[in-house]
Formats: sequence, C-alpha cells, structure tokens
Amino acid sequence: MSSSLTPDAVPALNQAAEKFKHGFLGTIGFHFLEWEEDRVVLGLNVVEKHLNLGNVIHGGVLATLLDVSGACSGTYCPYPGRVRKALTLSLTTTFTGQAGPGLVRAIGVKRAGGNRIFNSSMEVLDANDRLLAFGEGTFRLRGGSEDPKGVPVDY
Repeated sequence: MSSSLTPDAVPALNQAAEKFKHGFLGTIGFHFLEWEEDRVVLGLNVVEKHLNLGNVIHGGVLATLLDVSGACSGTYCPYPGRVRKALTLSLTTTFTGQAGPGLVRAIGVKRAGGNRIFNSSMEVLDANDRLLAFGEGTFRLRGGSEDPKGVPVDY
C-alpha cells in the first residue's frame, strides 16, 4: 500500500501515534499507515491477545478500529505539538468476515459535517482486502478542536 504522506506530514503522524499509546487504545496496539484531511488508514498486527475463543479477531477489536478510524478521519492536525479531538455520538457496526493473526487495516473517511459535528464511514479489511467489518459514525469535535490548529497535546 502506498502512503499519501508528504515528508512534512511524517513528524505529525508520528506524534499523533504517540498520543494513542496511552490508556485503552494503547492496549490495542494499532498504528497509523496514512493520515490526511478527511481520511485515515490504521494498521493492526493481529496477535493472540486480539483473538476470541474461536481464534479469530474479536468483534470488540473490530468495533474499536471502526470507532477510532471514524473519529480520526475528521481530526487531522498537521501542526507539531497540537492535536484535534472528537468524541463518538453514534456508531453502527456490521461484521462481515473473520480473520486470524496478521495485518488488518481500518479506513475512515469523513463524509459530511459542520463546525462541530461530522459523519464518517469506516471499513476494516484483512491482508487480502476482504471486508471484515464496516460502519458509520457521528462524531463531535471537542472544544478547541474546531480550529484546524487544534489544541496543545496534553498527556
């Protein structure tokens, strides 16, 4: 997969990834493959801790990837030391396939929105581009995140 990142965007992407190493999302262990205005691609190397009793990726992991990719599709911030944040207002999920260990990708695309609320569509694909899950979400930008410059990073 080719990345749409410009050299100037790489530091911002790496800094964004650091933000997601804290708390619950840090336990999932996803990484950013691409991130630009209105679109994000997350990667996850599925390992044993991500599997359910049937030895396939747990639905909760898929739902988390849908949620995060949807929110990130509307919160791109290329400014070093700054971030934009959103919270989920609604999330629909449909599970369509199963996968065991290996790379999966979550793609989020912002479809519409105003100053504070936006809608995204998301999908999770396995390494062979088979659809594992898809969804739609409505997200609200947190205070200060309406500005493309976001707010200072606070760990």
